[in-house]
Amino acid sequence: MKKTLVVLAGPTAVGKTSCGLEVARHFGTEIISADSRQIYRETTIGAAVPSPEELALVKHHFIQTVSIEEPYNASVYENQVLERLEQLFKVHDLVLMVGGSGLYIDAVCEGIDDLPKVDPVLREELQEKFRKEGLEALTQLLLKLDPVSYEKVDLKNHMRVLKALEISIQTGKPYSTFLSDTKKERPFQIIRVALDLDREILYKRINSRVEQMMEAGLLEEVRQVQHLKGYTAMKTVGYRELFPVLEGELSINEGVDLIKRHTRKFARKQLTWFRKEKRYQWFSPRNCKDVIAWVEKESGYL
Repeated sequence: MKKTLVVLAGPTAVGKTSCGLEVARHFGTEIISADSRQIYRETTIGAAVPSPEELALVKHHFIQTVSIEEPYNASVYENQVLERLEQLFKVHDLVLMVGGSGLYIDAVCEGIDDLPKVDPVLREELQEKFRKEGLEALTQLLLKLDPVSYEKVDLKNHMRVLKALEISIQTGKPYSTFLSDTKKERPFQIIRVALDLDREILYKRINSRVEQMMEAGLLEEVRQVQHLKGYTAMKTVGYRELFPVLEGELSINEGVDLIKRHTRKFARKQLTWFRKEKRYQWFSPRNCKDVIAWVEKESGYL
Protein backbone atom coordinates (compact mmCIF):
# COMPACT_ATOMS: atom_id res chain seq x y z
CA MET A 1 0.00 0.00 0.00
CA LYS A 2 1.01 3.60 -0.50
CA LYS A 3 2.31 5.41 2.58
CA THR A 4 -0.66 7.09 4.19
CA LEU A 5 -1.18 10.02 6.55
CA VAL A 6 -4.58 9.86 8.25
CA VAL A 7 -5.80 13.18 9.62
CA LEU A 8 -8.26 12.97 12.51
CA ALA A 9 -9.59 16.48 13.08
CA GLY A 10 -12.51 18.16 14.83
CA PRO A 11 -13.47 20.82 17.36
CA THR A 12 -12.16 21.03 20.88
CA ALA A 13 -13.64 18.58 23.42
CA VAL A 14 -15.29 16.43 20.73
CA GLY A 15 -13.29 13.33 21.68
CA LYS A 16 -10.31 13.33 19.29
CA THR A 17 -7.84 12.02 21.86
CA SER A 18 -9.73 8.86 22.82
CA CYS A 19 -10.79 8.09 19.25
CA GLY A 20 -7.26 8.75 18.02
CA LEU A 21 -5.85 6.29 20.52
CA GLU A 22 -8.31 3.63 19.38
CA VAL A 23 -7.46 4.19 15.72
CA ALA A 24 -3.69 4.29 16.32
CA ARG A 25 -3.72 1.11 18.41
CA HIS A 26 -5.77 -0.70 15.77
CA PHE A 27 -3.22 0.13 13.07
CA GLY A 28 -0.21 -0.28 15.37
CA THR A 29 1.05 3.18 14.52
CA GLU A 30 2.10 6.46 16.11
CA ILE A 31 0.38 9.83 16.55
CA ILE A 32 1.53 13.25 15.40
CA SER A 33 -0.21 15.96 17.40
CA ALA A 34 -1.66 18.82 15.35
CA ASP A 35 -2.45 21.10 18.26
CA SER A 36 -0.87 24.54 18.36
CA ARG A 37 -1.19 24.71 22.17
CA GLN A 38 -0.21 21.20 23.20
CA ILE A 39 3.16 21.72 21.55
CA TYR A 40 4.27 24.08 24.36
CA ARG A 41 6.03 22.69 27.42
CA GLU A 42 4.54 25.24 29.80
CA THR A 43 0.89 24.41 29.08
CA THR A 44 -0.67 21.15 30.24
CA ILE A 45 -4.08 21.48 31.87
CA GLY A 46 -5.36 24.39 29.80
CA ALA A 47 -4.11 22.80 26.57
CA ALA A 48 -5.83 19.47 27.38
CA VAL A 49 -2.58 17.55 26.91
CA PRO A 50 -3.24 13.78 26.91
CA SER A 51 -2.66 12.17 30.30
CA PRO A 52 0.57 10.22 31.02
CA GLU A 53 -1.50 7.04 30.80
CA GLU A 54 -2.81 7.99 27.34
CA LEU A 55 0.65 9.00 26.15
CA ALA A 56 1.97 5.63 27.32
CA LEU A 57 -0.54 3.73 25.18
CA VAL A 58 0.68 5.16 21.86
CA LYS A 59 3.87 7.04 21.00
CA HIS A 60 3.06 10.72 20.39
CA HIS A 61 5.07 13.38 18.59
CA PHE A 62 5.00 17.18 18.95
CA ILE A 63 3.55 17.16 22.46
CA GLN A 64 5.19 19.71 24.80
CA THR A 65 8.36 19.95 22.73
CA VAL A 66 8.73 23.74 22.39
CA SER A 67 8.96 26.57 24.90
CA ILE A 68 6.52 29.47 24.68
CA GLU A 69 9.58 31.72 24.61
CA GLU A 70 10.84 30.11 21.38
CA PRO A 71 9.62 31.43 18.01
CA TYR A 72 7.33 28.85 16.44
CA ASN A 73 4.73 28.88 13.68
CA ALA A 74 2.91 26.71 11.15
CA SER A 75 5.78 26.92 8.66
CA VAL A 76 8.28 25.53 11.17
CA TYR A 77 5.75 22.87 12.14
CA GLU A 78 5.31 21.88 8.48
CA ASN A 79 9.03 21.31 7.97
CA GLN A 80 9.48 19.43 11.23
CA VAL A 81 6.50 17.16 10.66
CA LEU A 82 7.55 16.31 7.10
CA GLU A 83 10.97 15.30 8.41
CA ARG A 84 9.38 13.19 11.15
CA LEU A 85 6.99 11.54 8.68
CA GLU A 86 9.90 10.54 6.48
CA GLN A 87 11.35 8.69 9.47
CA LEU A 88 8.03 7.18 10.58
CA PHE A 89 7.14 5.91 7.12
CA LYS A 90 10.28 3.77 7.19
CA VAL A 91 8.60 1.81 9.99
CA HIS A 92 4.85 2.33 9.41
CA ASP A 93 2.72 2.28 6.28
CA LEU A 94 0.16 4.49 8.02
CA VAL A 95 0.66 7.37 10.46
CA LEU A 96 -2.08 9.22 12.32
CA MET A 97 -2.27 12.99 12.82
CA VAL A 98 -4.70 14.11 15.53
CA GLY A 99 -5.66 17.68 16.38
CA GLY A 100 -7.86 20.69 15.95
CA SER A 101 -5.42 23.28 14.61
CA GLY A 102 -6.59 23.67 11.03
CA LEU A 103 -3.67 25.85 9.98
CA TYR A 104 -1.13 23.29 11.21
CA ILE A 105 -2.97 20.45 9.48
CA ASP A 106 -3.21 22.37 6.21
CA ALA A 107 0.48 23.27 6.40
CA VAL A 108 1.41 19.59 6.43
CA CYS A 109 -1.20 18.47 3.89
CA GLU A 110 -0.90 21.30 1.37
CA GLY A 111 2.08 23.42 2.33
CA ILE A 112 2.35 26.97 3.54
CA ASP A 113 3.94 29.90 1.78
CA ASP A 114 7.42 30.96 2.87
CA LEU A 115 7.15 34.49 4.27
CA PRO A 116 9.92 36.94 5.17
CA LYS A 117 10.86 37.28 8.83
CA VAL A 118 9.38 40.37 10.45
CA ASP A 119 11.42 42.98 12.29
CA PRO A 120 10.40 42.76 16.00
CA VAL A 121 10.46 46.57 16.23
CA LEU A 122 7.93 46.88 13.41
CA ARG A 123 5.76 44.21 15.03
CA GLU A 124 5.77 46.08 18.33
CA GLU A 125 4.95 49.38 16.59
CA LEU A 126 1.91 47.83 14.91
CA GLN A 127 0.77 46.20 18.12
CA GLU A 128 1.07 49.54 19.88
CA LYS A 129 -1.02 51.13 17.13
CA PHE A 130 -3.63 48.42 17.69
CA ARG A 131 -3.66 49.05 21.45
CA LYS A 132 -4.01 52.81 21.06
CA GLU A 133 -6.18 53.20 17.95
CA GLY A 134 -8.04 49.91 17.74
CA LEU A 135 -8.71 47.39 15.00
CA GLU A 136 -10.43 49.84 12.65
CA ALA A 137 -7.18 51.80 12.22
CA LEU A 138 -5.37 48.62 11.22
CA THR A 139 -8.00 47.49 8.74
CA GLN A 140 -8.05 50.90 7.05
CA LEU A 141 -4.26 50.80 6.74
CA LEU A 142 -4.53 47.33 5.22
CA LEU A 143 -7.12 48.58 2.73
CA LYS A 144 -4.63 51.22 1.62
CA LEU A 145 -1.58 48.92 1.41
CA ASP A 146 -3.16 45.68 0.21
CA PRO A 147 -6.79 45.82 -1.02
CA VAL A 148 -6.65 42.14 -2.05
CA SER A 149 -5.84 41.00 1.49
CA TYR A 150 -8.44 43.41 2.83
CA GLU A 151 -11.07 41.47 0.89
CA LYS A 152 -9.79 38.03 1.92
CA VAL A 153 -8.52 38.37 5.50
CA ASP A 154 -10.86 37.95 8.50
CA LEU A 155 -11.03 41.64 9.45
CA LYS A 156 -12.32 40.79 12.92
CA ASN A 157 -9.18 38.78 13.69
CA HIS A 158 -6.55 41.33 14.69
CA MET A 159 -3.75 38.75 14.50
CA ARG A 160 -4.50 38.06 10.81
CA VAL A 161 -4.69 41.78 10.05
CA LEU A 162 -1.42 42.43 11.90
CA LYS A 163 0.34 39.67 9.98
CA ALA A 164 -0.76 41.07 6.62
CA LEU A 165 0.37 44.56 7.63
CA GLU A 166 3.74 43.37 8.94
CA ILE A 167 4.67 41.74 5.63
CA SER A 168 3.24 44.56 3.51
CA ILE A 169 5.11 47.30 5.38
CA GLN A 170 8.41 45.46 5.80
CA THR A 171 8.74 44.35 2.17
CA GLY A 172 6.98 47.26 0.48
CA LYS A 173 4.92 44.68 -1.41
CA PRO A 174 1.32 43.61 -0.67
CA TYR A 175 1.08 40.60 1.62
CA SER A 176 -1.25 38.97 -0.94
CA THR A 177 1.57 38.77 -3.51
CA PHE A 178 3.44 36.35 -1.26
CA LEU A 179 0.55 33.91 -1.14
CA SER A 180 -0.02 31.26 -3.76
CA ASP A 181 -2.94 28.98 -4.42
CA THR A 182 -0.60 26.19 -5.51
CA LYS A 183 -0.78 23.20 -3.21
CA LYS A 184 2.45 21.30 -2.64
CA GLU A 185 2.58 17.68 -3.70
CA ARG A 186 3.28 15.17 -0.95
CA PRO A 187 4.96 11.76 -1.45
CA PHE A 188 2.18 10.06 0.53
CA GLN A 189 -1.58 9.84 0.32
CA ILE A 190 -3.75 11.75 2.77
CA ILE A 191 -7.06 10.58 4.23
CA ARG A 192 -9.05 13.21 6.11
CA VAL A 193 -11.48 12.27 8.88
CA ALA A 194 -13.32 14.69 11.18
CA LEU A 195 -15.43 14.23 14.29
CA ASP A 196 -18.53 16.16 15.32
CA LEU A 197 -21.39 15.93 17.79
CA ASP A 198 -24.81 17.44 18.16
CA ARG A 199 -24.17 21.05 19.13
CA GLU A 200 -25.92 20.85 22.50
CA ILE A 201 -23.93 17.75 23.45
CA LEU A 202 -20.66 19.34 22.33
CA TYR A 203 -21.34 22.48 24.37
CA LYS A 204 -22.11 20.39 27.46
CA ARG A 205 -18.82 18.55 26.98
CA ILE A 206 -16.98 21.85 26.66
CA ASN A 207 -18.54 23.25 29.83
CA SER A 208 -17.82 20.05 31.71
CA ARG A 209 -14.21 19.96 30.56
CA VAL A 210 -13.61 23.54 31.65
CA GLU A 211 -14.90 22.67 35.11
CA GLN A 212 -12.65 19.61 35.21
CA MET A 213 -9.68 21.76 34.22
CA MET A 214 -10.37 24.15 37.07
CA GLU A 215 -10.62 21.24 39.50
CA ALA A 216 -7.32 19.91 38.15
CA GLY A 217 -5.55 23.18 38.98
CA LEU A 218 -5.81 25.37 35.88
CA LEU A 219 -5.76 28.60 37.91
CA GLU A 220 -2.45 27.60 39.51
CA GLU A 221 -1.03 26.64 36.12
CA VAL A 222 -1.98 30.08 34.78
CA ARG A 223 -0.31 31.66 37.81
CA GLN A 224 2.91 29.80 36.97
CA VAL A 225 2.96 31.16 33.41
CA GLN A 226 1.76 34.66 34.28
CA HIS A 227 5.20 36.09 33.50
CA LEU A 228 4.74 34.85 29.91
CA LYS A 229 1.38 36.55 29.32
CA GLY A 230 2.84 38.88 26.68
CA TYR A 231 3.55 36.01 24.31
CA THR A 232 1.03 35.18 21.57
CA ALA A 233 0.68 31.59 22.83
CA MET A 234 -0.68 32.94 26.11
CA LYS A 235 -3.49 34.82 24.43
CA THR A 236 -5.24 31.51 23.91
CA VAL A 237 -8.55 30.45 25.46
CA GLY A 238 -8.20 29.12 28.98
CA TYR A 239 -5.29 31.35 29.87
CA ARG A 240 -6.18 34.86 28.75
CA GLU A 241 -9.44 34.76 30.76
CA LEU A 242 -7.67 33.87 34.02
CA PHE A 243 -4.94 36.50 33.97
CA PRO A 244 -7.55 39.17 34.90
CA VAL A 245 -8.72 36.86 37.72
CA LEU A 246 -5.20 36.73 39.15
CA GLU A 247 -4.95 40.50 38.79
CA GLY A 248 -8.21 41.07 40.65
CA GLU A 249 -10.13 42.40 37.65
CA LEU A 250 -12.56 39.45 37.44
CA SER A 251 -13.96 36.93 39.89
CA ILE A 252 -13.17 33.24 39.39
CA ASN A 253 -16.76 32.57 38.34
CA GLU A 254 -16.59 35.35 35.74
CA GLY A 255 -13.31 33.99 34.41
CA VAL A 256 -14.64 30.44 34.16
CA ASP A 257 -17.80 31.62 32.40
CA LEU A 258 -15.64 33.48 29.88
CA ILE A 259 -13.55 30.37 29.21
CA LYS A 260 -16.69 28.35 28.53
CA ARG A 261 -18.13 31.01 26.24
CA HIS A 262 -14.88 31.58 24.34
CA THR A 263 -14.26 27.83 24.00
CA ARG A 264 -17.70 27.32 22.48
CA LYS A 265 -16.98 30.13 20.03
CA PHE A 266 -13.59 28.60 19.23
CA ALA A 267 -15.24 25.22 18.54
CA ARG A 268 -17.60 26.88 16.06
CA LYS A 269 -14.64 28.46 14.26
CA GLN A 270 -12.88 25.09 14.08
CA LEU A 271 -15.95 23.45 12.55
CA THR A 272 -16.24 26.24 9.99
CA TRP A 273 -12.58 25.77 9.04
CA PHE A 274 -12.83 21.99 8.60
CA ARG A 275 -16.14 22.08 6.74
CA LYS A 276 -14.57 24.28 4.07
CA GLU A 277 -12.42 21.28 3.14
CA LYS A 278 -14.81 18.96 1.34
CA ARG A 279 -12.44 15.99 1.51
CA TYR A 280 -13.18 15.35 5.19
CA GLN A 281 -15.36 12.35 5.98
CA TRP A 282 -17.40 13.11 9.09
CA PHE A 283 -18.11 10.71 11.97
CA SER A 284 -19.39 10.72 15.53
CA PRO A 285 -16.65 10.10 18.13
CA ARG A 286 -18.95 7.40 19.49
CA ASN A 287 -18.37 5.37 16.33
CA CYS A 288 -14.60 5.04 16.13
CA LYS A 289 -14.94 1.56 14.64
CA ASP A 290 -16.63 3.24 11.66
CA VAL A 291 -13.61 5.55 11.40
CA ILE A 292 -11.30 2.53 11.36
CA ALA A 293 -13.39 0.79 8.70
CA TRP A 294 -13.37 3.90 6.53
CA VAL A 295 -9.59 4.30 6.82
CA GLU A 296 -9.07 0.63 5.95
CA LYS A 297 -11.25 1.01 2.88
CA GLU A 298 -9.70 4.26 1.65
CA SER A 299 -6.07 3.33 2.34
CA GLY A 300 -6.16 -0.28 1.20
CA TYR A 301 -4.77 -1.24 4.60
CA LEU A 302 -5.58 -4.91 5.26
